[in-house]
Amino acid sequence: MSSDSDSAFLKRPAALAIRVLIPALLALGAVLLPPIRAAEINYAGRNPELEKSAGAQVYRENCAACHDAGVNRAPQRLLLQDLTPEAIRSALVDGAMRPQGSALSDDQKTAVAEYLSGRKLGASAVADAPNMCKGAAAKFDLGEPPAFTGWGLDLASTHSIPAAVSRLDKAGAGRLTLKWAFGFPNSSRSRSHPIVAGGAILVGNHNGSVYALDRETGCVRWAYAAQAEVRTGVVVSPWRAGDRSAHPLVYFGDVRGEVYAVNLLDGTLAWKMRADAHPAAVITGTPTLFEDKLYVPVSSVEEAYATSPGYACCNFRGSVVALDARSGAEKWRTWLVDSAATQGTSKGGLDKLGPSGVAVWNSPSIDAARGQLYVATGDNYSLPATGLSDAVVALDLATGRIRWHYQALAEDTWNVACVTKTSDSCPDENDPDADFGAGTVLAKGKDGKELVLAGQKSGWVYGLDPANGQLTWKTRVGRGSPGGGVHFGMASEDGILFVPVTDNYFYGPKDFPPSPGLHALDIATGHPLWNYASTIKCATMQCAPGMGGSITATAGMVIAGDDDGILRIFDGASGKVLWSIDTKPGVTTVNGVTAHGGAISGGVGPIAYKGMVIVPSGYGFASKLPGNILLVYGVAK
Repeated sequence: MSSDSDSAFLKRPAALAIRVLIPALLALGAVLLPPIRAAEINYAGRNPELEKSAGAQVYRENCAACHDAGVNRAPQRLLLQDLTPEAIRSALVDGAMRPQGSALSDDQKTAVAEYLSGRKLGASAVADAPNMCKGAAAKFDLGEPPAFTGWGLDLASTHSIPAAVSRLDKAGAGRLTLKWAFGFPNSSRSRSHPIVAGGAILVGNHNGSVYALDRETGCVRWAYAAQAEVRTGVVVSPWRAGDRSAHPLVYFGDVRGEVYAVNLLDGTLAWKMRADAHPAAVITGTPTLFEDKLYVPVSSVEEAYATSPGYACCNFRGSVVALDARSGAEKWRTWLVDSAATQGTSKGGLDKLGPSGVAVWNSPSIDAARGQLYVATGDNYSLPATGLSDAVVALDLATGRIRWHYQALAEDTWNVACVTKTSDSCPDENDPDADFGAGTVLAKGKDGKELVLAGQKSGWVYGLDPANGQLTWKTRVGRGSPGGGVHFGMASEDGILFVPVTDNYFYGPKDFPPSPGLHALDIATGHPLWNYASTIKCATMQCAPGMGGSITATAGMVIAGDDDGILRIFDGASGKVLWSIDTKPGVTTVNGVTAHGGAISGGVGPIAYKGMVIVPSGYGFASKLPGNILLVYGVAK
């Protein structure tokens, strides 16, 4: 699946029933839903009580005919549910849906906005947070530029932190204790990778907010309310330490496909642009900043739209967009699939469109020496299959020209209709949906040679020559599946590649044993060095074993979160566990929000900085354990 791990989740029968087609699948007797506590229910369609609300009635009578069927490519409820209630109501009052909204009363607009988002109007606002910073804690320190370049922590996306920056050694790792915790209000998942700059921790959230938190106390310096869930990490533009004239910007994207630049010092909007006009477009991979350009990967949820009988599938085109970092103006765009054309007619009389897909749901890595960036791509949504799907692609930094590509798996065409059977949009239900979700890594082996390293949902890891994309080696570390294998992030340090694997016991190919956990490979050869097995046995998919998120290497250690909510620090040479803690239990938060952790998954990874380990916890999607907390640990003295 090509939009992200959430898209993979939509292919699972249990998860799809929760989010997209409950009535249809239950009627078919196709699924057994995993148990979900009422407190974890956040979305319309998950909570039966919401279906009895006034907003549900307004939706059924005025909106469902278009949005449930995809008429005229109206955004489906799948996407509407990720918007804030403020964004939905604004569209009805003075936005694109004003003609339709004119027939509704103010109360009806509010009711349907709250129903679709599963949240009360105003719940996203945080200006009245009880722990707003005061005095010195409210000020940004211009003597402390960003410690990391972005999601990959450095331009090559090694997810490696120098020991001088992390200030964490093996002895200190064993003495980590909770320093403070911040509870994300009105949220059930935490999947935005945190960053540090100016004495603050910056992180996005499910509730559509991006927070700037004082690093020492957790008080709120500012919070910016985006229009929809922010699942990307946050990127901060660099400045020279002590430069009081600096005006750094904070970059991120949301699931509506919008890209934002916000002023670091006061949280005000500098610019905003829509990365793709397609109604299913989303930004999942964190944009990458290099010099004067912001490189934005564009993904979508159109694979799920294909389930609707009235939807003509499919015409989304994955792309990478280069923006001027100060203005947001588009500098170049590289489409990764040709424009769709009619490929025939469905049984229902709709056009069958293609090619489509080849989304990018990982953050680009930068090869400054060669002047190129690397991304890995998803599958095709519809026929015909194309050459850049399930591939690693090298683009020219200046022009976006494709220099080379390596296609790891050809002919992978798939969409969610292959599971639901609710439309005839499935191109081939036997295709594996083996997207690349994890970001690429540029790193050296112990032989001194650089390789581009890529991990696939199939469970395979590849080492490629950065000059031409030729395969140097490939190693299988996991069974793989639409929701398994290497999902979001790898890390490298001292010639070793650390690979997290989430291999679900419930499904997947049978030609390789499930291998959830952490694997270490020699970068030069791909040879396995050691592995740590996630041995939890789960009664439901909500605690599927393995590591589905991102990981971090520092000072001969690997910091990795598990889908069972356990955060561990490993010895990088041997795989021995040096420290672990369960992030699931609720703790007292500095802002008074009731909060607990869950699966540490998606694009989220822990970071280490000045003796602290910082990690959001709670994926709350893909049938994984929900949560709404940011945890900050420090070394006990």
